[in-house]
Amino acid sequence: MPITPATLLIVDDEPTVRKLLEVLLQNQGYRTLVAGSGEQALALVEQQPPDLILLDIMMPGMDGYEVARQLKANGETSNIPIIMLSALGDHGARLSGLEAGAEDFLSKPVESGELWLRVRNLLRLKAFGDYLKSHSLMLEEQLQQRTIDLERFRSAMDASGDAIFLINRSTMQLIEFNRRACQVLGYTADELLRITPAQLSDASSEQLEQLYDQIIAGSGPSEPEETRLHCKGGAHIPVEIHRQAYKSAEDWIIVGIAHDISQRKEADQRMLKMAHYDTLTGLPNRDLFFTTLHMGLTQAALSHWQLAVVTVDLDNFKHINQTLGHLQGDQVLAEVARRLSDCLNASDTLGRMDGDEFAMILIIRQGQAGPQQMVERIREALRAPFPLAGQATAMTASIGIALYPEDGTQGTELIRHANTAMNRAKKLGGDAYGFYTAQINVEALARLGIETALREAVEQQAFELFYQPKVWVADGAVCGLEALLRWRRAGQPDISPAVFVPILERLGLLAQVGKWVIWQVCRQMALWRQAGLAPLQVAVNVSGDQITEGHLIAGIEQALREHQIEAKWLEVELTESSLMENTAHTIASLQALQQLGVRISIDDFGTGYSSLAYLRRFPINKLKIDIAFIREVTSNPQDAAIARTIIELAHSLKLQVIAEGVETQAQWEFLAANGCDQAQGYLFSKPLPVDEVEQYLCDGQGRR
Repeated sequence: MPITPATLLIVDDEPTVRKLLEVLLQNQGYRTLVAGSGEQALALVEQQPPDLILLDIMMPGMDGYEVARQLKANGETSNIPIIMLSALGDHGARLSGLEAGAEDFLSKPVESGELWLRVRNLLRLKAFGDYLKSHSLMLEEQLQQRTIDLERFRSAMDASGDAIFLINRSTMQLIEFNRRACQVLGYTADELLRITPAQLSDASSEQLEQLYDQIIAGSGPSEPEETRLHCKGGAHIPVEIHRQAYKSAEDWIIVGIAHDISQRKEADQRMLKMAHYDTLTGLPNRDLFFTTLHMGLTQAALSHWQLAVVTVDLDNFKHINQTLGHLQGDQVLAEVARRLSDCLNASDTLGRMDGDEFAMILIIRQGQAGPQQMVERIREALRAPFPLAGQATAMTASIGIALYPEDGTQGTELIRHANTAMNRAKKLGGDAYGFYTAQINVEALARLGIETALREAVEQQAFELFYQPKVWVADGAVCGLEALLRWRRAGQPDISPAVFVPILERLGLLAQVGKWVIWQVCRQMALWRQAGLAPLQVAVNVSGDQITEGHLIAGIEQALREHQIEAKWLEVELTESSLMENTAHTIASLQALQQLGVRISIDDFGTGYSSLAYLRRFPINKLKIDIAFIREVTSNPQDAAIARTIIELAHSLKLQVIAEGVETQAQWEFLAANGCDQAQGYLFSKPLPVDEVEQYLCDGQGRR
């Protein structure tokens, strides 16, 4: 049913004041009546009683005090709330107004927010009072007279939009309720009759008994209580509940009227969110972020945790706004916020500070990963292209890190230091990060230097291939080579592949380098053929990324075709772990390679999954025993047993076996005695550059 707006009577002898109050109140949806004198006000009230009166004190003729006294003396109008208005600010004027019967007092000039609040509160109290009055009369009559018609009583309660409960104080049981109570709580009438008031409340039975006794004694709360009702299924609903006690024979009946304030709470939450959260990303804004940071610092100090403040500023974001527009820019910011949120641990906080600048609070407990791992996670998350205007656009960021307590103990200090580190990183050209602490920053800059040099090496194809010979275990004759990636920088110490290959993988460049390696190996085999050397099978290590990205087959076909190499002379080596990534796609890729004639080997066998089921499914030609088992194969019975088992397993599946890391004559003899097919290691040759491996082959050093 539609709700009729409240009618307010404005009584003031000044037209400008009347007009101002009319505008302020009509703007809030109220109907207004106006009177320029006390006599006119009384006449209007007699014709059309308003819901509330705004009454000026100082008027010619009958003043506001007299108007209030006459209204309060009349039983028909005594319940109309009055707010006195006066330019007199002294305590005596306020006291006189209250003595005349006014419920509230406002000083001129009236402040709009205070006016609306006072009016709304008094109207709510009047409506509630009227409501209780009507219900009180009805309930008192019906409870005192046992001859009432129960159905009429229920119909009257059911007409209410609020939930009404009747509770017997002696038994602490519900004895009656209206239809709205069932609707709000989700229970049927039969279910509700079996539930105690304590089951519907946050309070215990003892607390409710004490409260009901206070209400019966007249010392209970006079204002509605804000609380929660427990609904069926475990949900809760916020309510304002007013309780009254009525005598019924020898018992007391507690009447509770609960008004649903869910919408008001939701509105409050929306206002709170608008004040503390960024509207675009939904992240905490600067104010809430600093509040959270102060709380985090307090907790870190008490718990002796380390805390990191990380600031993230997008590189070249202004260019996106200028070229693609602010709408696209906002989409980028929202997506960045989502990706950064996905990087966080449960105890961490992400906020949007301003524009394209974000900040994080990382709580680092003992044993947890440090901020550098989080930064790497962030950079990896941002590297995935952003779809902008139909194109995939890469996004990078400059990141600064400050640590508590090393770099500061105050929130503003840590933010300032993180920004200093971030600005240093931005001066490096973007896609960089830095620590405020000097020593850690040196290490971070060194890592960034390696990353930058690796990117340049990939662009300039500045890598080199070494080749390590493989021999037949039976006679020591060379049976093939393994191509191994090397990166030598002029004037710099060499960096192990164990260091730079994982960095290439993290930068998403390993597949590109792997394609170059395959092409380079095929080119080298063609050159050896032209030089008159007998063809040898060359093994190339292939990463899971190369298989996943789906370009491996095409790259191998192109390299073989361009250099006119038969596929049987190329062998690809994969680790067991890479076989398990996207298994169906991996199997299909390896089957395609097998159809081409390319040989397939599992590298480092025995250190990963070693599942017989997968060995049967994958099209494999060879197993390579990991160096970890060969190193002590002659001194450790367990390693010897594992090596023998792998050889027997491979041969039972009609696979060849090669052992890597063979360094002693005793190891070679063990492998020969147990039927291993091939071997490689320093006993035969270390990895050699192209010119040295050519000399090795020409000199016939494959035999021992």
